[in-house]
Amino acid sequence: MSEPERGRRLLARADFPAFLAAIRDAGYRVVGPTILEGAIVYGELRDERDLPIGWTDRQEAGTYRLERRGDQALFGYNVGPHSWKKYLFPSRERLFTASRSGPSFTVTTEPTDDAPVAFLGMRACEIAAVGIQDRVFDGVVHDPGYRARRSRALRVAVQCGQAGATCFCTSMGTGPGVTGGFDLALTELIGDGRHEFLVEVGSEAGAKILAAVPTRAATEGDVGSARAIVERTAASVGRHLDTTKIHDLLLGNLEHPRWQVVAERCLACTNCTMACPTCFCSTTEEVPDLSGEKVERWRRWDSCFNSAFSEVHHSAVRKSTSSRYRQWLTHKLASWYDQFDSSGCVGCGRCITWCPVGIDLTEEVAAIRAAPGATAKTEGKP
Repeated sequence: MSEPERGRRLLARADFPAFLAAIRDAGYRVVGPTILEGAIVYGELRDERDLPIGWTDRQEAGTYRLERRGDQALFGYNVGPHSWKKYLFPSRERLFTASRSGPSFTVTTEPTDDAPVAFLGMRACEIAAVGIQDRVFDGVVHDPGYRARRSRALRVAVQCGQAGATCFCTSMGTGPGVTGGFDLALTELIGDGRHEFLVEVGSEAGAKILAAVPTRAATEGDVGSARAIVERTAASVGRHLDTTKIHDLLLGNLEHPRWQVVAERCLACTNCTMACPTCFCSTTEEVPDLSGEKVERWRRWDSCFNSAFSEVHHSAVRKSTSSRYRQWLTHKLASWYDQFDSSGCVGCGRCITWCPVGIDLTEEVAAIRAAPGATAKTEGKP
């Protein structure tokens, strides 16, 4: 079977509003990229005018700026400070309510009845990040809220047409090409008077939506043009993380002087963990009412960079910034393999861009690897 016969169609730019309408008509609330306070973030889309049409971003370590493009691309940007995790694992969520009932109490769990959501504009690294969070929240032990939201999400992916300066997805094997985990995947074909979308169907739900929209069959040339965009993007990825034996490298150098060097710059501000699409640290708090008859349990995002996060009997286990940075990096790139049999990093570069002082984890790993006397265990881990 040739590639064009495997569910690939062409959607004209003029029919993109009909595409959004078809998603809504299928019962989904559409969320995707939009501009807010000088950044491209994820939010609810009323229509195509909410998209960052004609905008792109310029990113470097500790730097983010919006710029106008020379065309009217809808998806001509790189990933920003938001990730899809905020819709699957909300930053603040009520888990249950306990109410006094005579000498006992009644616990009422929080229903998860949110409307189904369509994620418009998922990049390859972000689909990989959701796959990682699936193992965290819906693996051996499952989170009912996460499972419910995840099962009702429509994933509309977009192939990357450019690489961000802080991206290193090619090092992690997570992009830039979308190869699976989607309901529909778009490649924006723009230039030389052309503006269309190559659409690939990945599920029955996606096929039903696309059937309601005017499209035409894609040719081998169309598929080749889309493939060339992804190949060009992959070739332009500038950052690299050597993952060879990285588990043993990091866990074998827990006393390396580089941890102290990076701690002298790190503000422990938690930006990296808040922007990260896979970090899942949280804390819970009990919120009683004034009568004492009812109490709510809330969960909110937390970070291993907070000194109180590791407190035991009112004393922090990791008191220094260096120990907290080491905990984050070694967990993300090393001990995550022990927990979930994969890396916790997808190479999206958010932690580099949104670090106020521009700390680059690829540089930190390279410094440990290159330092004289750096040793690694040999436990057969990646």
